[in-house]
Amino acid sequence: MPRVLLTRRWILLTLLALAMVLAMYRLGLWQFHRYQQTKKSNHVISLAVHSAPVPVDTLTRPGTDVPGALRYRPVTATGRFDAAHQFVVRRRTNTDGAIGFFLITPLITDHGDAVLVNRGWVAPDDSDGAAFPALPRTPPGKVTVTGRLQPDETSAVSGIREVRGLPPRQYMLINSKEQAAALPEPVLGGYLELVRASPPLTPADSAELVAPPNSSQSTSEAVVGQGVHLPYAVQWWLFALMVPVGWWVLLRQELKERRSRPAAPAPQPAPAASP
Repeated sequence: MPRVLLTRRWILLTLLALAMVLAMYRLGLWQFHRYQQTKKSNHVISLAVHSAPVPVDTLTRPGTDVPGALRYRPVTATGRFDAAHQFVVRRRTNTDGAIGFFLITPLITDHGDAVLVNRGWVAPDDSDGAAFPALPRTPPGKVTVTGRLQPDETSAVSGIREVRGLPPRQYMLINSKEQAAALPEPVLGGYLELVRASPPLTPADSAELVAPPNSSQSTSEAVVGQGVHLPYAVQWWLFALMVPVGWWVLLRQELKERRSRPAAPAPQPAPAASP
């Protein structure tokens, strides 16, 4: 066996097997780390979602950034919707994957601040998908909204490219700092994803609400940490274990073939020279 392993062919095969084992081990480790990170993130989201609602102005202030740790925290705000300054955000999908708009209406709170409220998804115009869509009615009077707190959207985080020169009241991102220039009131950092309102909104007042995390995000984000990354890690590690097994099978096969070959005939002595 040592002679076989020292041949050029088996030196290359052994080095290739070692490289494959190392690569597959590291790929499995990467998937396992992804599993741990996503599991931790899902745990943080679960804690946030199931927290008791608190007034929005206890978690954010005008001009501040909402930290990622507060994302999805239930918050409440009381005031009146400002229909004159509401706008839509383009290229957003609903739970069915249809592309349309998010309707964002500022709520002027009793403290005199404005908070952006994502009232939900609205369908595009049938004849022109880029035109300003038909909107549900803006609820009149005082209303208390409960929603999920969200950080401002940015291109760097969301991957959504900002587009200049859009039609009036159309934007690509939900960003409180961008809207602060258009609103007379101070704008609280971040925004709310509407969950419910009191008094309840009528069908004429309602857009299609943004679904909570781990529901409309389908299995792609909801279970990706616990349902995909961990099996992938185990799969890569099993592949890594199979490589030396395959190496050993090939080696045994070659040794068997070498033993089954007929032995080379012994060299015959040269005839003696005649005197």
